[in-house]
Amino acid sequence: MDSLPLSTEHYIGNELSLFEKAVNWKVYYGSKLKPYLKNRVLEVGAGIGGTTLSLCDGSQKEWLCVEPDASLASDISKLLETKKLPDCCHLHVGTLADLPPQAPFDTIMYIDVVEHIEDDRSELALAYEHLAPKGVLIVLVPAYQWLYSPFDKAIGHYRRYTRSMLLKAMPPQSKILHAWYLDSFGLLASSANKVLLKQSNPTPKQIKFWDSMLVPVSKVTDKIVQHRFGKSVLVIAQKPG
Repeated sequence: MDSLPLSTEHYIGNELSLFEKAVNWKVYYGSKLKPYLKNRVLEVGAGIGGTTLSLCDGSQKEWLCVEPDASLASDISKLLETKKLPDCCHLHVGTLADLPPQAPFDTIMYIDVVEHIEDDRSELALAYEHLAPKGVLIVLVPAYQWLYSPFDKAIGHYRRYTRSMLLKAMPPQSKILHAWYLDSFGLLASSANKVLLKQSNPTPKQIKFWDSMLVPVSKVTDKIVQHRFGKSVLVIAQKPG
């Protein structure tokens, strides 16, 4: 585990602890990812470790958390020190550009991270270089620019995505395995909030209601609508062997 530097990039958002308890949502999208979370996994923008806790089950050969903000990374460091994360987990405080390309990963994932990166195409192209042959690149982002709110701006989102936008940002050499919208029922609720309530910041009660009541419904409705719309976009792409 890397030691924490005196100064790194500082993340301006404050939503990580708010969404940390969205257990049903993490389990739902995690069910789509788990078949690909094998061998050497790189999690870019690991934040405070909420996704790592949810998805890293110790069966992986290595799970490297990359986080540029030293303050956020200190939370992951504490999880490692207290053995709340498996022994395969490690922490690098910095960015993807710091890592040597000589040790490719089988899976690289960005969970609600790419929308924070101004040059998303260059970032994903760099990630592609760190993939082993037949490795997969996983990207989950918030959907639809018309839902962009003051909350998005406050936490450093440059944009929200349609499926076609995200596909265009993916490395052109990659093979698209899945390109899905997730959380169709959550999209309806967000749309109503945008039009009727016009509330920019979700409250803990709203997050709990969404996670406990709406996400389970979305697990059903997403299948019915065949992932044609939803509050998030998920793309899984593979590097040719």
